[in-house]
Amino acid sequence: MIFTETIALTGRRLQRLRRSPGELLAVTLTPVTMVFVLGYLLDKTIVLPGGVGYLDFMMAGVGAQVALTCFGTSAIAMSDDLRGGMLVRFRSLPIKRIPVLMAQSLCDLLLTAAGMVVASGVGWFLGWRIHTGFLPALGGFCLLLMLTFLMSWAGILAGLWFRGPSTVNSLSGLVLVAGSFLSTAFVPPDGLPPWLRVLASWSPVSTVATTCRRLWGNPVADSGSSLAVVHPAPVALVMMSVLLAVAMIFARHVFGSTSERAG
Repeated sequence: MIFTETIALTGRRLQRLRRSPGELLAVTLTPVTMVFVLGYLLDKTIVLPGGVGYLDFMMAGVGAQVALTCFGTSAIAMSDDLRGGMLVRFRSLPIKRIPVLMAQSLCDLLLTAAGMVVASGVGWFLGWRIHTGFLPALGGFCLLLMLTFLMSWAGILAGLWFRGPSTVNSLSGLVLVAGSFLSTAFVPPDGLPPWLRVLASWSPVSTVATTCRRLWGNPVADSGSSLAVVHPAPVALVMMSVLLAVAMIFARHVFGSTSERAG
């Protein structure tokens, strides 16, 4: 029953994209711009330790940034549905709560995956390459999609909790900027102050980006002996699993209490 309801509601949300293709453009425009500006215009001016190419280093960071945009997409969608009364209508139907939220997260997951494909294609055109086999390459993208799923549920929780469009928009921008640049997505950690280096190394964005670089055979500039640097893959999986479970539990609770108050 839950599976059927989730598929039906996901299909409904995907159909809405045909009437508003700008959502797909918004997801792809930012990473494509980042790939072009950093990977093409600044590739020769940004020098990494060992003289490795910056384009190969930054592509994992771009994938993580695309995942971060899913926070804003989901948060704004939840806020709009809440203010427009759509969630109240869903509440009146004989369906469970979780498929309503799961449909939003799956729709945004598919939308963000399309953005990753476009950004990867632009990077490939500019010269970025994966130097390992198919399975490690697939593993890297699966890890990025897991980060996307986490950010979607975090956005759903934020949209239900804060409601107001101005607050949600501001928070979405903050998550995108802070998540991208308070990490090792685009900048090696060696030049950061010690306290910020520790914070950046333990960011889920950093652990995911570092793992993707290792899986793809791209240069890894992270240094140090902390667990997050030495073993980024298990750290990323554990952190994202815990955070995802917390976000899903609280989002379901807030959705239920919000719908009851609205009703």
